[in-house]
Amino acid sequence: MSHPNLPGPTPAPDTFACAWCGLTAPDGAGRDHCPSCLHARHVLDRVAGGPSACRGRMAPIAIAVAGSGDWRLIHRCLGCDELTASPVRPDDNQLVLMRTAVRPLAEPPFPLEAFGAL
Repeated sequence: MSHPNLPGPTPAPDTFACAWCGLTAPDGAGRDHCPSCLHARHVLDRVAGGPSACRGRMAPIAIAVAGSGDWRLIHRCLGCDELTASPVRPDDNQLVLMRTAVRPLAEPPFPLEAFGAL
């Protein structure tokens, strides 16, 4: 039985709790997003090159493929709209990665009927 005045369990120092899905995920070694839902926290300001004051949630919006063939996950901050790219990790949820990769084809920004007239 827990006591209402005692703090709850704290994550281990080498883990972080995902702000989106709540998963306790491994931290470090380049990990900057949740391996389950692929969301992240806006902690680094890529433009200024330092810590971000925003601390907003970063939603995965696309996959980019580098010239080397490596996949990069593109995030947009829901607080300030900054875009970031981070490497896809081997333990990332493959189903969510594929959903993110095919989203532009499944939900194009124009009506597909436009191709019928070509």
